[in-house]
Amino acid sequence: GKAELNFACIEAVLKVYPQAQVNAHFIARTSNSQESTSSVPHIKNIIAVASGKGGVGKSTVSVNLALGLQQLGARVGLMDADVYGPSIPTMLGLTGQRPKIQDVTGKAKMVPLMAFGMPTISIGNIIEPEQAVVLRGPRLAAIIKQFFNDVLWEPLDFLIVDLPPGTGDVQLTLVQTAPITGVVLVTTPQEVALSDAIKAMNMFLLPQINVPILGVVENMAWFTPAELPDNKYFIFGQGGGKKLALESHSVLLGQVPLVQSIREGGDEGKPAVLQTGTQVSEAFMNVAKNTLRQI
Repeated sequence: GKAELNFACIEAVLKVYPQAQVNAHFIARTSNSQESTSSVPHIKNIIAVASGKGGVGKSTVSVNLALGLQQLGARVGLMDADVYGPSIPTMLGLTGQRPKIQDVTGKAKMVPLMAFGMPTISIGNIIEPEQAVVLRGPRLAAIIKQFFNDVLWEPLDFLIVDLPPGTGDVQLTLVQTAPITGVVLVTTPQEVALSDAIKAMNMFLLPQINVPILGVVENMAWFTPAELPDNKYFIFGQGGGKKLALESHSVLLGQVPLVQSIREGGDEGKPAVLQTGTQVSEAFMNVAKNTLRQI
């Protein structure tokens, strides 16, 4: 009704002043995420993992943060909301598997797939691996809502949500659908990644969204070759994570090095945090511990 009235007003103005330049601004009215009624009351905390830029390792951080929290004794689930580039199935060794459908009081519900004892859902396990995802805003919103309302999530302490890069429909739908405890921002040290991450940060801090920033993970903080484990080469620069933490009035949750084993673990479905006793496992466990403290 209000939208129709606004369009009628614009149309009336243009009839009187045909040369007028009209700018229409649409504002999504959402309640504070902490005050909204949860559609998943059996999930205590929903943690979004976000970035302003693609290619900074956001999905890698999501997987290893989730499994790190699980190793700390929490009940954790992982939702792959990066609908355009769902990489979680590959990283968890679930490529080609399909979630089962279960009838619950006459309604069809999806049963999450299990990886390393952790329930997870991804559009990558619903479509064919090579299929392109070409969806407009309303359909994207419907998928995210289905992942909350039509998936049989068990009682969880944490649900980690891997978001697509940028600030768009999926992010807005998420904060409108479920109460988000907070956001973990992922960046790399260089200025071009930092400037995009600040845009993502500012979206979550908008008054109508108002989701706390739990902290920042600086990925690819330095390069360490396997044959020289004590050497650090800052090929992407330094200080980006600390700058973003200061900008967001939060903390640096941890720095993750750029090492070959992280890439290999992601490609082979063997997450780095499970490679116990290694430098990368300790880095991701540090991120998990600091995230838990912030929550």
